[in-house]
Amino acid sequence: MAATSGSELFDNYEAELKLILADLNQKLDAAPDLSGEERKAHLSNAERLHEEARELLDSLRLEKGNIPAPSRAKVNQRFRNHESDIDSAGRKLKSLRDDRSALFGKRYMDDPSGADAQVEQRQQLLSGTDRLERSSGRIRESQRIALETEDIGRNTLADLAAQRSTIAHTRETLLESEGYTDRSNKTLRGMARRMATNKIVTIAIITVLVLLIIAVIVSKFR
Repeated sequence: MAATSGSELFDNYEAELKLILADLNQKLDAAPDLSGEERKAHLSNAERLHEEARELLDSLRLEKGNIPAPSRAKVNQRFRNHESDIDSAGRKLKSLRDDRSALFGKRYMDDPSGADAQVEQRQQLLSGTDRLERSSGRIRESQRIALETEDIGRNTLADLAAQRSTIAHTRETLLESEGYTDRSNKTLRGMARRMATNKIVTIAIITVLVLLIIAVIVSKFR
């Protein structure tokens, strides 16, 4: 069950990761055409998506260990492809964030360190909230799969109990049939003994009668 659950979770995380990467790449492609507050908000969303993609990649790394060995080679290749895509997006995001004139606009250039601190604090708050929500979602998904696995286990145990009851009943029936067979064998052996005894008695009677007849005949001819 664990392997099956692991494979299902890996596929779910991978599908979610593909959607996030598509959204992330779309935002990164659109960022060069933006500036100022709009660009900051855009890149903040992109950074949030990148962090979420990294978290999903960590989840994929854990789940691929639960996949059976024959299928693990393909899964490892898919994992490496996703890891490469995320690293590439991270480098592009860093390059866009390093462009301060486009990122903050001219009015922020007099005190870039202060602007950086404000943006970083805002991003950390948003990122922390998003991570909590994503972690809660993954926990709920894991709990759902665990409950499904528990239901399957209960059903399997119920089936095994029913099969055990059937086997026990069959065993009792066989033992009872064996008892009937033993009694039948004893009855047949008794009948055979009686038949043999009757046969001996019959032969003895016939022998006596023959001897008597012979004696009578001999006595008449004397």
